[in-house]
Amino acid sequence: MSRALPKYNKRRVAMIGGASAVVLSAAVIAGSALAGETPGNGATNATTKAAAAGTVNCPAVAPSLPAVPASAKAEVDRNLALLNTQIAEANKRLVDTAGQGGPNFVQNAILGPLKDKRVATVNRIATAIGRTAAKPQGLDALAPCTLNGAGGAATGSAAPSAPATAQAGGAAGDTGAATAAGAITCPDVASQLPAVPASAKAEVDRNLTLLNTQIAEANKRLADTAGQGGPNFVQNAILGPLKDKRTSTIDRIAISIGRTAARPTGLDSLAACTVAQ
Repeated sequence: MSRALPKYNKRRVAMIGGASAVVLSAAVIAGSALAGETPGNGATNATTKAAAAGTVNCPAVAPSLPAVPASAKAEVDRNLALLNTQIAEANKRLVDTAGQGGPNFVQNAILGPLKDKRVATVNRIATAIGRTAAKPQGLDALAPCTLNGAGGAATGSAAPSAPATAQAGGAAGDTGAATAAGAITCPDVASQLPAVPASAKAEVDRNLTLLNTQIAEANKRLADTAGQGGPNFVQNAILGPLKDKRTSTIDRIAISIGRTAARPTGLDSLAACTVAQ
């Protein structure tokens, strides 16, 4: 025969049930917080963080160099490529430390050390050339870099309006930016050129800089369209048109040199670029 629970037992059961509900709700909330509000939140946050960090942009070194003696070419190319690596590392640090430090963190922890590295590398380039030719002067002015993008502008020398992971050691080949979508890498053109006649130097330098601008624009499009299109989208919409632009620009370089010296051949093979993750 069933007996009614005493009044105080009923209150105890109710309290236990209420406490269990509170614990269960807290567990659900905590689980949601750990898991993220929606699937794929991590990738979205990483992309947002990269966009907020901005990208490092540095003045081109290669176009400011005189004709590089054959005996110095390997060392000069190696150091021009190192300038690329230094910027890639700085861009990675920008993303990894986004939102950290005070108002001067980027300048003190990233742009300042990058300038010091670039000064040393640029000086090695000048020294290499100076062993067998006139040592170029004033290259230190190309060492300071700026910050592009949402991260704001930093003090430094003026540079192209957008970053590029460009020709290793080529015209402005010392600017680079890694993005969540990857970064475009193109063969070096400047190091494949013969000695440029003085009468052609301005036009050649202008077109070498244009090659860098083209890569910067392609990198921006790569980031802006990340995740769009089918499997061939990047090739058809970005790399293909970039190759066509580079072919035309490289042809103008060859024509400029050919007006007063032997026209270089085979440069078209440097037009095609790839995407490095």
